[in-house]
Amino acid sequence: MINRTEKLGYTFLSIIFVLSLYLGFSNPQYFDNTFAAEDNTVEYATALMLLCVSLLCFFRLFSIGKGKSFTWKLGVFLFAILFLFGAGEEISWGQRIFNIESGEYFLQNNAQKETNFHNLVVGGKKVNKIVFSQLLMVGMVIYLIFLPILYRKNTWIKKTVDRFAVPVVKWQHTIAFVISTLIVTVIPPDRKWEVYELAFGVIFFLIFLGPLNASVFDRE
Repeated sequence: MINRTEKLGYTFLSIIFVLSLYLGFSNPQYFDNTFAAEDNTVEYATALMLLCVSLLCFFRLFSIGKGKSFTWKLGVFLFAILFLFGAGEEISWGQRIFNIESGEYFLQNNAQKETNFHNLVVGGKKVNKIVFSQLLMVGMVIYLIFLPILYRKNTWIKKTVDRFAVPVVKWQHTIAFVISTLIVTVIPPDRKWEVYELAFGVIFFLIFLGPLNASVFDRE
């Protein structure tokens, strides 16, 4: 059952995709240089959604964590840090917003000369391609497709996932990711993957707000 918040989230995504498709086909230059450019609409929206997931985790940690187990607190804390890191990386930790110069290390080892880790070049290879693309995609497939199945079928996995407060996706979340992937692949401009990251942020916020195992976030 899709609740009101999820309907709003999916409506927002639909608007973003309609706009992206329209701009992508009618004005690719505007799409790349303005709409999906760095320090603009899509990037800031992505960072905001990732930050919202982090803040939600911190809120749960401090509001209902008192009676929870150590593993529950650890899981919620790690997710809070993970999404905070993602939000910071998305906007290079506010470097361009506050006009902060990159340090010498990032000037020498970052493909875009920015203060972030996902554009670092190590051994001639971009960290973004290895970690933030390939490994992340594998993790996403496991989390979005295999984990929900195993959670429903395997008691040990269910208990372990709940013990560490890992939000389990509902099938509508998985379907939303599949549809998002299909739509993004047909958008012509190169920076279409910025829109995909925004979809990632919105759907993950919906997952964390209303997971299949929502009961693990109830007060004791």
